[in-house]
Amino acid sequence: MKNLINRRNLLKSSLMTISGMALAPHISMGAFPEAPVRIDSQNRLYYSPLVREHFLDERPNVSAMLARLNANENPYGPPSSTQKAVAESVMGGNRYSWKELATLVDKLSKKEGVTPNHIMMGPGSSDLLEKVALVLFMKGGNVVSADPTYMSLIKVAESVGATWKAIPCKSDWSHDLPAMEAAIDKDTKMVYICNPNNPVGSITAGKDLLDFCSRVSEKVPVFIDEAYLELAEGTGTESMVSLLAQKKNVIIARTFSKIMGMAGLRVGYAVAQPEFLDKIQKITRGGMGISHTSILGAIASFEDKEFQAMTKKLNTECKEYLYENLKKMNYKYIPSYTNFVIFPINIPGKDFLAKMTAKGVMVRAFDIQNKPWCRVSMGTMEEMKLFVKSLGELS
Repeated sequence: MKNLINRRNLLKSSLMTISGMALAPHISMGAFPEAPVRIDSQNRLYYSPLVREHFLDERPNVSAMLARLNANENPYGPPSSTQKAVAESVMGGNRYSWKELATLVDKLSKKEGVTPNHIMMGPGSSDLLEKVALVLFMKGGNVVSADPTYMSLIKVAESVGATWKAIPCKSDWSHDLPAMEAAIDKDTKMVYICNPNNPVGSITAGKDLLDFCSRVSEKVPVFIDEAYLELAEGTGTESMVSLLAQKKNVIIARTFSKIMGMAGLRVGYAVAQPEFLDKIQKITRGGMGISHTSILGAIASFEDKEFQAMTKKLNTECKEYLYENLKKMNYKYIPSYTNFVIFPINIPGKDFLAKMTAKGVMVRAFDIQNKPWCRVSMGTMEEMKLFVKSLGELS
């Protein structure tokens, strides 16, 4: 049985302290930080019907941690070009930055092959997911998505009265597109697809997804979250942005947090039909939430192709190193198209978190279908070697 516990009460309870929340900051963030948090009977965070997340009761000294591998951040950024741009832009922070924002939008529209009217900026892609959910689901309805998946849009939709149709992923952890399409009914207001998918790292083949989005978007809007796509390698990793030229009602989200190393500087964007974006921006403006310094930093990061190529190369090298060692230790990981890897572990998730934290390594621990899993973000090679060493000591 699930218990609904308000965050303010959680701070006073033994179920979740401020320390525990610090290990799972996504709990207290988002459009509705005062919304209830669900805790199940085993004192795990209710992440989704198939997924629970573990948290620690006491906060570690984060500054003393040797490897912070819990948040899918880029360990190499921001690039030096962005650091310089941010530092030099501070003096202009007393002015609004519409001109600079327009410059960034122009660059993005050329990259995506659309007009500037197809672009909506925001402080990170999660902010745009939440804004879309706020506007579309104010009068209820339902959203169809995979389970597991990234929960930002879904949680906000539920907070304003929507229901969620969670469709389990297939055995290879890709989206079950036929089942998702069959779940659409007269109350469905959006289909949400995170591809590559977080927290499992899998990808749904581009051709299959293009066919699905082209067909389904004639019925309801399809939101494709491509936060990790620029890190993906291999066949079947196409963006869905080409569907906009066919006048399809799709929304594509991108972020500067991953390959461009700007997670803390907060810049993202959505690409969609102008009339769809007009509905969102009549109620909430995305670009207004981005600081002058972040805009200038984003322009520099966008143009720093050398840094992006380096990030992708090193991310792949760290994953390959991790794969090799997980195989040696008989862990069966899910092949990842992102900057994180998830794999089942052989000790309870909370115990695993505690043991890894004691070794100075921060990771995430989930129960998927009541079996424990570790999700580890890609850090530097030095950090990955520490993770592998620490994991081996637990085996």
